Amino acid sequence: MLATVPAYKPGKAPSAVLGQAHKLSSNESPYGPLPSVVEVIAEAASGVNRYPDNGAEALIGAIAERFDVPAEHVAVGCGSVGVLKQLMEAAHDPGDEVLYAWRSFEAYPPLADLVSARSVRVPLSEETHDLAAMAKAITPRTRLILVCNPNNPTGTVVREQELVNFLDQVPGDCLVVLDEAYREYIRDPQVPDGTDLYRDRPNVAVLRTFSKAYGLAGLRVGFLIGHEQVAEAVRKTMLPFTVNSVAQAAAIASLNAENELLDRVETVVKERHRVSEALKADGWTVPVTEANFVWLRLGDHTIDFAQACDAAGISVRPFAGEGARVSIGTEAANDAFLAVASAFPHKA
Repeated sequence: MLATVPAYKPGKAPSAVLGQAHKLSSNESPYGPLPSVVEVIAEAASGVNRYPDNGAEALIGAIAERFDVPAEHVAVGCGSVGVLKQLMEAAHDPGDEVLYAWRSFEAYPPLADLVSARSVRVPLSEETHDLAAMAKAITPRTRLILVCNPNNPTGTVVREQELVNFLDQVPGDCLVVLDEAYREYIRDPQVPDGTDLYRDRPNVAVLRTFSKAYGLAGLRVGFLIGHEQVAEAVRKTMLPFTVNSVAQAAAIASLNAENELLDRVETVVKERHRVSEALKADGWTVPVTEANFVWLRLGDHTIDFAQACDAAGISVRPFAGEGARVSIGTEAANDAFLAVASAFPHKA
């Protein structure tokens, strides 16, 4: 079976060209952890000879307080993708279906394959989820529906009324997971917060991560907020000691410094607007993005574009035959990318 499972391919690191190297391939924060968080990381590192709290009680308590939910509704794991793997292991029997838009987060297919679930992929419509088509694709074997909002890699969103209408059509025994890895970057007021929607819907759960806006991608902390039965199932499938002690301490410290951290997020949002407007002014078609990246649908020119970026010391995330996802980085990194995009002859 493993021979048929596609391996997850992370964003590549850039090769330095004339002293320039900009990694815009993995949607990471361009900023390191806040100084107060770095201090906590250093202090926590002195205790790594001891096992971490397997139940992550302090972290779960901090998340529960931050989002005003019961601690019993929270589960943690190795990034949101790790939590999703735990959830799939708990929710799927061989042959069950997992339904999601495509293209969406590239980890969905291999995670489904590893639990012998059948992936049902519904094509995007105008670069975003076609929820009407997804509702029609639900069958008695559908156990899990993934809605990536904002969608990775297109950055597009589904708004509240459309999402609520969709949720109203989903059978109660089918779990809908709102994958909100980029929630902190959303500025469209019509996009709902999944932690509000889940409260009176036992078949809705929310995935979040400390990897993106919180700048802790290297420590791997993600969490789920869902009703007690769902969160308990995720905790049962967690590999012991999955979330290490340094990661737990850093995540708690990041929540405590959230106001300061979100100032950095606002800087990224402003750069996102600048990059999008510059691309459009240069003749590119850029979907409205609410994430920390932009999407260029390049079709057959995708690999050529990625190679042009590589030649300038910039790594982006190409999806052959479809398009390229480009993370928002520092101002200098964004300017370097815009120079390559301006010179590229095949505008999408």
